[in-house]
Amino acid sequence: MFEFVVESTCSDTSARTGVLFTPHGPIHTPAFMPVGTQATVKTLSPHELKELGAECVLSNTYHLHLRPGSEVIARLGGLHRFMGWDRAIVTDSGGFQVFSLAHLRKINEDGIQFRSHLDGSEHLFSPERVMEIEENLGADIIMAFDECTPYPSTPEYCLQAMDRTHRWAVRCMKAHTRRDQALFGIVQGGVYPELREQSARLLAGLDLPGYGIGGLSVGEPKVLMYSVLEQTVRHMPVSKPRYLMGVGSPEDLFECVARGVDMFDCVLPTRIARNGALFTSTGRMNIRNACYLDDDAPVEEGCRCYTCRHFSRAYLRHLIKSEEVLGLRLTTIHNLHFLLELAARIRAAIPAGTFPSLLADFRAHYTPVDDEARAANRAARAAAFRRSAEI
Repeated sequence: MFEFVVESTCSDTSARTGVLFTPHGPIHTPAFMPVGTQATVKTLSPHELKELGAECVLSNTYHLHLRPGSEVIARLGGLHRFMGWDRAIVTDSGGFQVFSLAHLRKINEDGIQFRSHLDGSEHLFSPERVMEIEENLGADIIMAFDECTPYPSTPEYCLQAMDRTHRWAVRCMKAHTRRDQALFGIVQGGVYPELREQSARLLAGLDLPGYGIGGLSVGEPKVLMYSVLEQTVRHMPVSKPRYLMGVGSPEDLFECVARGVDMFDCVLPTRIARNGALFTSTGRMNIRNACYLDDDAPVEEGCRCYTCRHFSRAYLRHLIKSEEVLGLRLTTIHNLHFLLELAARIRAAIPAGTFPSLLADFRAHYTPVDDEARAANRAARAAAFRRSAEI
């Protein structure tokens, strides 16, 4: 029912292509998976996601547990039927979301006690309860419950959290009963290579169908993230899919595929789209800028997405400035097309032997958002979330 086949590799990097077979269809890797937090990729229909080429989406255990409840979704036939999506689905464990609720949760060996950011109600996420919720949701791939550490954290705290994550992984395996779901473990260890190696080796010994890499892109500089990732992947099983959780900017796709990652998910393309930020081959474009007031060009010349084939920068700016829903849809379509097409180009380049030159060309022309701006954006989002959670 579940099988991962490595189809090609790159001699100059650790990049590779493969296919992960699931009960709801194949996932061709390297793959970018759009995030449908609340059982929907914001503003888009399942039909549109298929047209964009998405083979898998990710939904959020924490949010769906709180609303409408996993039992409700189970009674209605599971996530696939509930959201009208007949391709593969991944559900995370909720560990990262609970980690984000630092002022609303308490961690102990049994699990994490937390208060809902919606209504203040108290909940306990234990490995056993998370398995029950994820089995109710019915995704193809489910993630073991883990403790995600913030950046920076001391080696002592990262070791404690990593050991607990390992114990919880074993408990998840014992509680997991559905054979039509693949349970992935999650490698932790902060930014400490020796802990990452220890985590990767221990989890590999559990012989799970695949492995997530958690606790990265949580505030550390990109250069540090790439270094830790490279040292982590070398200790992970070659025959199992490697899933870098919560990461998916254009530069991350290239740099992390080069380091051996197979699967990505990230809210970035849909979140920044709602703020008028658009991916281009040279970097992000802020469509709100006054220079686009009467610009009749598409977002990017040569782009074949629906947005670029039909609408101008000026029109998109007008929609976003006017807070029209169509603007959110069109910018989201473009950003998801950009990443899914980028993943497709990478998949084609690896067996053709042209991935190193494609990577070099991308590095030469693309300007990423710098670490300082990323940190400021992350702090602003965290502050907004804390304000919304004051209950």
